[in-house]
Amino acid sequence: MKFSDGYWMMREGVHAVHPVEVLDVAEGPGSFSVQAPVQRIRHRGDLLKGPVVTVDCASPMPDVIGVTITHFAGEKRRGPEFELAAEPTGEVRVDDEAATLTSGALTVRVRRGGEWGVDFLAGGRRLTGTAPKSTAVIDTDDGGHYVREQLDLGVDHFVYGLGERFGPLVKNGQSVDIWNADGGTASEQAYKNVPFFLTNAGYGVFVDHPGHVSFEVASEAVARTQFSVAGQSMRYFVIYGPSPREILRKYTALTGRPARLPDWSFGLWLSTSFTTDYDEATVSSFIDGMAERDLPLSVFHFDCFWMREFQWCDFEWDPRVFPDPAGMLRRLKERGLRICVWINPYIGQRSPLFAEGRARGYLLTRPDGDVWQWDKWQPGLAVVDFTNPEAREWYAAKLEALMDMGVDCFKTDFGERIPTDVVYHDGSDPERAHNYYTYLYNQTVFELLRKKRGEGEAVVFARSATAGGQRFPVHWGGDCESTFEAMGESLRGGLSLGLSGFGYWSHDIGGFEGTPDPALFKRWIAFGMLSSHSRLHGSHSYRVPWLFDDESVDVLRDFTKLKMRLMPYLSGAARQAYGEGLPMMRAMVLEFPDDPACTHLERQYMLGDDLLVAPVFSADGDISYYVPDGVWTHYLTGERVYGGRWVKERHGFGSVPLLARPGAVIPEGSVDDRPDYDHADGVTLRVYESFDGMNVLTQIDETSFTTVRNGATLRVTGAGAWNVLLVNARVAGVDGGEASAHPQGVLVKAAGGELVITLEEEN
Repeated sequence: MKFSDGYWMMREGVHAVHPVEVLDVAEGPGSFSVQAPVQRIRHRGDLLKGPVVTVDCASPMPDVIGVTITHFAGEKRRGPEFELAAEPTGEVRVDDEAATLTSGALTVRVRRGGEWGVDFLAGGRRLTGTAPKSTAVIDTDDGGHYVREQLDLGVDHFVYGLGERFGPLVKNGQSVDIWNADGGTASEQAYKNVPFFLTNAGYGVFVDHPGHVSFEVASEAVARTQFSVAGQSMRYFVIYGPSPREILRKYTALTGRPARLPDWSFGLWLSTSFTTDYDEATVSSFIDGMAERDLPLSVFHFDCFWMREFQWCDFEWDPRVFPDPAGMLRRLKERGLRICVWINPYIGQRSPLFAEGRARGYLLTRPDGDVWQWDKWQPGLAVVDFTNPEAREWYAAKLEALMDMGVDCFKTDFGERIPTDVVYHDGSDPERAHNYYTYLYNQTVFELLRKKRGEGEAVVFARSATAGGQRFPVHWGGDCESTFEAMGESLRGGLSLGLSGFGYWSHDIGGFEGTPDPALFKRWIAFGMLSSHSRLHGSHSYRVPWLFDDESVDVLRDFTKLKMRLMPYLSGAARQAYGEGLPMMRAMVLEFPDDPACTHLERQYMLGDDLLVAPVFSADGDISYYVPDGVWTHYLTGERVYGGRWVKERHGFGSVPLLARPGAVIPEGSVDDRPDYDHADGVTLRVYESFDGMNVLTQIDETSFTTVRNGATLRVTGAGAWNVLLVNARVAGVDGGEASAHPQGVLVKAAGGELVITLEEEN
């Protein structure tokens, strides 16, 4: 929210006051509290005036410091609250010059004497802080009351994150409202709003407010990042990295890490699509067509119309088109498929569950006691109140019956259009609950799946989210158009979400709205199969590839099988997601924060540590992308690419820039028709541009491999049946295995647990 009228004045009807000095400091265990009047205290008479702003500093964990700014402390505390980890720590020091709190390597310092100012320091330098008039409590003539903070932003400092946002990846110059909305991918609205950003300056900021938070990023004040909330107080956390990867690790330690997902979820998902006509015969024809064309399929998804029209959601199969749902699901599962069905948190008036939910008090009500209803999406739609534990159990029981029938997972659609003129069972504030609603919704479904299937076997396909929602994966990008522009929007959204703590992400291959032409569809396939999760889904048209052209079938087959072979590598990237909070799909700045060329890159990404992906956004295949320093290698061809520069190439539909990082050891599996197999059995370790002193540990499920080079000797140790592919290398001798020529170099089949390879020096 913008409050000022240029640099000098406030907008009409807006009145702000600012702390000007420290009156006193009260120390607590690992914390301190500052009383900061908004005018100079020159004599005792000034002590009779207000306001006085209270600034409290405390640390929930090392390298994270929370700052709470309060005007009136008597404001009633209303839920909901984010679920945060907390192991209070920190060392306080107060003297005549400043009050400081140090947690790990991060220090907050509130200056005493002189003008008001707060500094955040780490690594011997000032990361950011506030200047006079940065901190404010604000009243408006219409009765509003706000708390605002502004943190300094350096000339070469850039801001990322704030959820899944489809505009420019760098948020500088933008106004961002943290308010979930069903706005597609072509506007400033977002399905997944997260009040967290990270910078390339060594720190991130999380505003601990589940409702509406307004960010002005180098916009209202171009040298500052501004954020504000309505109310009498606001708490925010500064998180020290220093690297973007470390910021994400610490932010997700605070708000929650993504869950571990089953291997089968990384395979190809095929949907009935949204408004298309389908029945069991249609579904069977799709699955038969995939099998006949050697297209590996892991999950089949039934979208909305598995239920009868106007009865969403009643969680009952429409008997007119699915007379034997249990038998149908059994037949599909006999073919090795997992089953997903579409749900949402709304109950249409025609659904039998409407009367049941109304009678039991499980639906959101208006202040006068009426059930809240409207006619958008479903006639007479009502909203389940997930703050009611009994309502959660009731909702989950309906899903449990479907799981007992054979359903494996759920697409948890919607959850954004949550009204604010309602009363919650637990007394939650409707403004604070608007974004948080999706957390409770997805948590309810995910925890049921985990209870029924076990740890590491639960997966949802969710559209809406907020901070902490990364605990309940997967999330997909929502309703995009079938255009190259929307493909670019989707990628920007996914990279932004990854920089907001979410480890996994997907999107509708080919776009949702409209029908893609064959060229767009084929380009999107490469992008989709090189994403963490991959789904064919549309609105009013099917997404089976043979409806586009024969080449689409070939392209889908090639890239699906490539992804299946990459599962040993992808499972390692997934381990980083649930173990460290790092996204599988990473903006280039996350991996190369010291390379200024990566600052604004948003048309390419790293998939895990070692694979660079640059989707092709044109029918003709022309592409320009940036390669960081070093000698990289085209994964599909073995061709070397010398980095530190922009590269221009032309790719056919069966190709995409997919580059291996210098010094990488990328494990490729021996199976290409499914994702859930023994990834270590028969694995090939693809070694790229090895160097003297190289020492790489490759963990594949429970099996470890090490690759070490000393001089011209490369020593690789492992277990089971395995191979090593030395890409673009020449071999003088092998001990412990048998070497043979390979189109990309030399393939060595290990005879035991160790290979010793002598490399020839290159001319």
